[in-house]
Parts: sequence; structure tokens; C-alpha cells
Amino acid sequence: MMFDRRLIQNFDWFVLLLLLVICGLSLLNLYSATYALRAEGGSEVFTKQIYWYLIGFAVMMLMTMFNYFRLEQVAFILYSLSMGLLVLVLMIGRVSSGSQRWLVFGGVSFQPSELAKIAVVLMLAKFFYERREAGGYRLRDLWQPFLYISIPALLVMKQPDLGTALLLVIIGVGMIFVARVRTTSLLILLSTMILSAPLLWFNLKEYQQKRILTFLRPDLDPLGSGYHINQSKIAIGSGLFWGKGFLEGTQTRLHFLPEQHTDFAFSVWAEEWGLIGSLVLLALYLLLVIWGIYIAKNSKERFGSFLAIGLTSIIFWHTIINIGMVTGLLPVVGIPLVLFSYGGSSLVTTMATIGLLMNIRMRRFMFQ
Repeated sequence: MMFDRRLIQNFDWFVLLLLLVICGLSLLNLYSATYALRAEGGSEVFTKQIYWYLIGFAVMMLMTMFNYFRLEQVAFILYSLSMGLLVLVLMIGRVSSGSQRWLVFGGVSFQPSELAKIAVVLMLAKFFYERREAGGYRLRDLWQPFLYISIPALLVMKQPDLGTALLLVIIGVGMIFVARVRTTSLLILLSTMILSAPLLWFNLKEYQQKRILTFLRPDLDPLGSGYHINQSKIAIGSGLFWGKGFLEGTQTRLHFLPEQHTDFAFSVWAEEWGLIGSLVLLALYLLLVIWGIYIAKNSKERFGSFLAIGLTSIIFWHTIINIGMVTGLLPVVGIPLVLFSYGGSSLVTTMATIGLLMNIRMRRFMFQ
């Protein structure tokens, strides 16, 4: 089989450059966040992340080397494997900080919940590709999509990981809305979600309830559940317009800012580079999201369009929730900033997501 030259011609070099810039800024920020922890393994964290970036870029390129439409044929298999891994986590997963979220193979740990996001997007894209409703979908038409969303969300809730479970629901429901739901069905769905909020509240762990109460009243427990967000807001606010400068963030240097290289990596960046640096970083993410929407809009067939929407929403909601979390606009739910926070599972999954988006764009000419 001959290689199609149009694949090279349609390769998105701009997005590759955009990724290199974001990843470069991330490593710069991670170096600063771990600088004061050199004696406690900070150098090892920085080195590990470089390796994860190399693996991530390799996975991204791998995701561009096959016809993405084949995923429609194996979507259910990949979804089933992903659900199997989530069940395996609950059985033999590594426990850390009270949560059972990681599987360990050969000394390498990863979070299957990250793979579940792509699996859900694949299944929903397959469903909406195969089933069309001219006048919009009714609720009874959507029992399968809701089942595809609910199974991983409930399994992730058992870990417990409220943030990722909510993210799965938001991504899935967002794809359903894009697919067009009839107005009456939409009103029923929204009403059901609102009325089920008390039930969800009473099923939350005590520490999860405290996080939400702290979000509503930050002064409720300033040295306990409110400590993270208070220190984060101090760090962001102290950056002012231009920031304190590289390696000059006092909240970071003096260890007042917790989880500064993972969930609160943006707080480190905002303290050192100020409002200007924060806007530059957010603009880069905005370009990435706009690029994903452009791919979805210009896809020549339905499966690619829905797949691109779902993959883009993973990047979009991760960014929105993390920024909202560290600035006090949303409760702290442990969602990392994709491509920026330290962590291998999230990074490799995001690179795979971007690779699939590039794949869809590269092959749009095949369906003209």
C-alpha cells in the first residue's frame, strides 16, 4: 500500500509548534515549582516529566499514523477494556492519600480513568454516527449514551475521584447537547439533574462535602479544607501585573502553596509571571480549543466531527475547571491543567487526544 503524500501536506505544523511552546512553558514552570525541593526529589520529578513528554510526543505521532475511522469499528472493544481497567483498579489498585486510582505495571503507575475519557468519547461518537434523529433526540433515544457515561462515572466515583467523575459526565452530556436534543427532553433532563443534586450531595465523602462548603465559605476552615484555595489566591494575587519573576515566587519558595507542581501549577505561573503571563498561557489554550472546534466543523463525515468535538471538550473542560479551581471560582476537585501540571497519565492521554485530532484533520480529504 502506497503512502498518500496528502497526509504530509495536511500535517498541522502550527499545532505542533503550539504544543512545543506550551510544553516548554510547562517545564519552565515545573523547574521553578520543584526548585526548592531539590534535596527532597525535586530534580527527579523534573527529569521524569521530560521523559513523559518524550513518550507523549511519540504517542501523539503514533495516533496520526492510521485511519481514525477504524476506531468506529473497535470503539466498543476499547470501551470494554477501559471499563475492565477501572474495575481492576478497585480490586488491586495502589492506594495513595486515601484514594485507589492507580494501576502499577513494571514499576510504572497510571490512572485508567484518564483512558476512560477517550473511551467514552469514542462510544458516543460511534452512537451518534450510527443513529440520526432528524427532529432531535428524545430521552428514550438516549438511554445508551447515558449508560456509556454512567458506568465509568460510577466506577471512578468509587475510587473515590469526584473531579474525574464529574468531568466524564460534563464531557458526555456536552456531546449529547451538540447532537441536538428536543426542547421538551432537554427541559426534563435539566430538571432531573437539578432535582438529583441533593441525592448526589448525601453520597459524597465528608472531605468532598467540605471542599464544596469551603468554596461557598472560604473562611469556614482556613487552616484545613480552605488552606489550599486561600494560599492559591494569595499566590495568584501577589503576582500583580508583571509577576515576581522566575524563581522569585515567595508562596512557592516558602512551601505555602500545596500541590504546587500538580493541581496548582497555574498558581505558581501566575505568581511569577503575573497577569500578562497568565493571559499569554490562557491564549495558547484558547488557540488549541479553537483549532479543535475548527477540525470538528470541517470534518467531512459525522463520526470524525463528533469525535473531534468530544476530544476538544476534554482539553476545554480540563482547562476551565482547573483555572476555576485554583482561582476560587470553582470547588477544589483535583483536576490537573492538561499539558502543564506534572503527571504522566494525564500528559500521555492528552497527547493521544491531540494526535487523534491531528489525525482527523490530516484525513479530511479522504471523505470529500
